[in-house]
Amino acid sequence: MKKFLFLILKAIASLLILISVLLIIIVTAVSFAEYKPDEWEQLEVDSQAPAEEVLLPGDKLTVVTWNVGCGTLGDNADFFMDYGKMVYTADEERVGTNVNGIIDSLTEIGPDIMLLQETDLNSSRSYHIDETALISDAFPGFDNTFAYNFNVDFIPYPIPPIGKVESGLMTLSRYGIDSAERIQLPCPFKWPVRCINLKRCLSVNRIPIEGTDSQLVIVNLHLEAYDDGEGKIAQTRMLADFLQTEAAAGNYVIAGGDFNQTFSSTDASAYPEYEGRWHSGLLDEAEFGDQLSFLQDASSPTCRSLDQPLAGADRDTFQYYVIDGFIISDNIEVVSVQTIDNEFKYTDHNPVAIEVILK
Repeated sequence: MKKFLFLILKAIASLLILISVLLIIIVTAVSFAEYKPDEWEQLEVDSQAPAEEVLLPGDKLTVVTWNVGCGTLGDNADFFMDYGKMVYTADEERVGTNVNGIIDSLTEIGPDIMLLQETDLNSSRSYHIDETALISDAFPGFDNTFAYNFNVDFIPYPIPPIGKVESGLMTLSRYGIDSAERIQLPCPFKWPVRCINLKRCLSVNRIPIEGTDSQLVIVNLHLEAYDDGEGKIAQTRMLADFLQTEAAAGNYVIAGGDFNQTFSSTDASAYPEYEGRWHSGLLDEAEFGDQLSFLQDASSPTCRSLDQPLAGADRDTFQYYVIDGFIISDNIEVVSVQTIDNEFKYTDHNPVAIEVILK
């Protein structure tokens, strides 16, 4: 009996040593391969816009922001990070259906500028489909840029593991983008979690305005979602400083995206947040000064919870949010802002569109 117990204990000890060695190897590997962007990086502009398509003071623009959910978060999906169960939330065919549906919806909206978040470039979860190429090909007359928000060779959790992720912010414009830059936002996560997490950023795209020294500064963003709240606060403060600086310089500023926050002036009382679900943050508009305006449309939700699939669920008691929208400078006149209700068929967000005039 003693010999038998000794053998069991020896086997357990060997297993623990093996697990420890594997963990050390994994942590070492992800640390070595960590994506470490500079605080500021120039972005490459894929120039497609016609040279004669120039922007003038007085022009009316339609701008849309849409978190496209990696092409994997249609109405069939839940997600383990949002209290659901799934890791891989779509098969390859469904990814194609989602991306094509997103392209069709954007074509129907007909925007001049598109701000897209969670656009996969080369990720295991979306079967390494280059969604940026599909979208770019669908809008051949648009300049476009891409900024990494997520770039990890291999995420080893949960089971099955998430695997490789290359994803980010894609911006498209029918007007020529003169220059673009990636500005790193504060990362709230410590080593080693930081190594396999998002490195969120601002994608800043500058469009000249004919006959003036001013620029239209388009900021595409996707702020923190899964931190304790401090990350969102730090990123929001940095965003506020950047937008105030650009507005004070006399530029026309439009910042749009997934804020993961409801603006303090937005009445989202139609969408109460339930216990045991993901909770959004609250963006305090007072921190942004008096040269900026805040646009969200709560007539329809901009985002749904991923704690369960939407298909087949009771939609009247489902968890919804209003967390997508725009911040614009006061030299831009707002004509309209609208959340376009796509019923979350292709992604867990609805597109939000604004019509504006450059004063």
